[in-house]
Amino acid sequence: MAKLKTAKQMERHLKGISNHYRIEILFLIAGREGITLEKIVEALDANEKTIGEHTRRLFQAGLVDKRYRGKFVEHKLSPYGKTFIRFLESFRRTQ
Repeated sequence: MAKLKTAKQMERHLKGISNHYRIEILFLIAGREGITLEKIVEALDANEKTIGEHTRRLFQAGLVDKRYRGKFVEHKLSPYGKTFIRFLESFRRTQ
């Protein structure tokens, strides 16, 4: 039987998505696994430092995994990130 998460553990994940940029970043990564920070910045037309901080927070929340490729960092969803994407997609469609 799977161990249930504590309220504090769930809070960490929920705080991880508590910003519109972070939600947009999750959707971008879901659509383009391996996307770099530079491509995320381009797609969102936002400041690199701002987006870098938001991707860092998504990583800290356990929603995004990073892989270093030379001077670039590729991003993909963690298993928890995939769960949150399914939730966000269903939430987006509800009235």
